[in-house]
Amino acid sequence: MLSGAALAQEAKQEAKEEPKQEQKKDTTWRKAGDIASQPARDVGVDKKEVPEVLQKAVEAPYAMPANARCAGINAAIVELNGVLGPDFGTGTENNENRTGKILEATGQTIVNSLIPFRGLVREVSGAAPAQRRMEAAISTGLARRGFLRGLAKAKGCKPAAT
Repeated sequence: MLSGAALAQEAKQEAKEEPKQEQKKDTTWRKAGDIASQPARDVGVDKKEVPEVLQKAVEAPYAMPANARCAGINAAIVELNGVLGPDFGTGTENNENRTGKILEATGQTIVNSLIPFRGLVREVSGAAPAQRRMEAAISTGLARRGFLRGLAKAKGCKPAAT
């Protein structure tokens, strides 16, 4: 028989584990959807637009935020986190699922083999340049977030919520 404290601790542990399992399921389904929709992106049917916050970062990655106070800087960081995901060193775990990675690579290989001359098709359709623009915007967004974090640290701000 477990004591009340032990039961409460067990319930807390289960509550912590459940969201992680749900996140893994959500990530798996998202990756499967991304793999399945790759041919549509290759021929330019399903283009992803660069989010507005990244477009602004591309225009001026090292510009001072409109509100240069701690609240404004942290708000800009949180906005970038919403598009880029969590930053390094903010409590993220690095548990790689090797089996999942192998299955993902297999799925991508199969789907990508459906389009002959895939690289040429991607260039002609505009999918490759669009992907390069997105990757450049993400890189600039990462630089912007680093700049803002440095600015916040220099001002003595508390870290932005993740």
